[in-house]
Amino acid sequence: MNSTYDAVVVGAGPNGLAAAITLAKKGLSVTVLEASSTIGGGTRSQELTLPGFVHDVCSAVHPLAVASPVFRELPLHEHGLSFVNPTLPLAHPFEGERAAVLNLAVLNLDEARYAHADTLLPDVLGPLRFPKHPVRFARFGVHALLPATITAKWFFRSHEERALWAGIAAHSALPLTSLGSSAPAMILTLAARSANWPFAKGGSQSIADALANYLRSLGGEIVTNCRVKNAADIPSARMVLFDLTPKQILNIEGLKMPDRYRHRLGRFRYGPGVFKLDWALNNPIPWRAQACREAGTVHIGGSLTEIAQSEQAIWNGSFSERPFVILAQPSLFDKTRAPEGNHTAWAYCHVPHGSRIDATQAIEDQIERYAPGFRDCIIARHAMGTKAFEEYNANDIGGDILGGAMTIGQLLSRPVWSLDPYHIPSTNMYICSSSTPPGGGVHGVCGYFAAQSALSRL
Repeated sequence: MNSTYDAVVVGAGPNGLAAAITLAKKGLSVTVLEASSTIGGGTRSQELTLPGFVHDVCSAVHPLAVASPVFRELPLHEHGLSFVNPTLPLAHPFEGERAAVLNLAVLNLDEARYAHADTLLPDVLGPLRFPKHPVRFARFGVHALLPATITAKWFFRSHEERALWAGIAAHSALPLTSLGSSAPAMILTLAARSANWPFAKGGSQSIADALANYLRSLGGEIVTNCRVKNAADIPSARMVLFDLTPKQILNIEGLKMPDRYRHRLGRFRYGPGVFKLDWALNNPIPWRAQACREAGTVHIGGSLTEIAQSEQAIWNGSFSERPFVILAQPSLFDKTRAPEGNHTAWAYCHVPHGSRIDATQAIEDQIERYAPGFRDCIIARHAMGTKAFEEYNANDIGGDILGGAMTIGQLLSRPVWSLDPYHIPSTNMYICSSSTPPGGGVHGVCGYFAAQSALSRL
């Protein structure tokens, strides 16, 4: 490692790597410092249960990675990254053998809102700015600001379609009655229109590895096992970018920034945590509904009302006996994930911030509700609660995997209200994590815009 660089990036998650790549493409000398022994942040894979069973430790399904206007411009396929598309992107089971499916024709969505996904996504994913397609953006935005419970009733006629919509909106971990809770559902549906809901072949680690390989091909460096605890741990650089959340930045000793900004950063709000399970299975999950057997992602939560109550309970500091569960079954479509004849599955539910609750039984009960005999397929399981998430990835404060609450206020002022939310005023420092616009998800957009902010001041 050199003693001085043009840029130092702290954190080797997708946003940190995207920021480093953006700067390296401009000919700058860049090094990335990663506290862990492995890169990737929220995109890491390990044999969590048994040898030969590859599990995604954090994120598993990547519609935004494929649809990302940043990643689409990078030759990641030349560095080992490929995606696997399931037969169906998403299914939502009900009692009996019924299931709703994420299919724009089936959902009967307004074609005008979704026909131009490739042009809308660059406007939607990013900081507040004048959109390139203002009319389309305005039509999209009017509905995106509404509560998901309202758009469910406006957009859809059947109870099944409304429940499917509620499940997509619940990815935000917001109460579905909150303003802006429709926005995540609309963005994820846009991504489905543009890129399906795919898996990274071989595991989510493949995304981080491809980004890292491309960065190195540009001359960038990555140093692992290098935790930044003090400002003195950062090499001399013309600019420093943090792929960290506000709490972590404030905990770095000796880091100088304006007192007023430090105070505002300290008011940043984190959201609910998650409890996640990974399973090694001797058979595919025995769903009653055929559509669930063909889907990469399955949302388990019953009706719109059930899902809304489950998510509201989390914000009230309690936990539903029937939590909303997001489940992925990658080995049905990616044979690299498990030994022949076996399978993997991944699922999580939301829990209160920092909760120590063990949701294993609640999650498995929900799956058994629609796939009787599921427990008989389990040969090993691995559980991660909020504390385990934060220990594994320090960005997951209290188990919050989205880099901060996705409330309407923090969508507009993330991490603070500013015309340039990435720049730390009066310094050469920038924030490039999912605590900046547009927020959570594996898309690299936060890192890209933070790097553009830094370049504009170079």
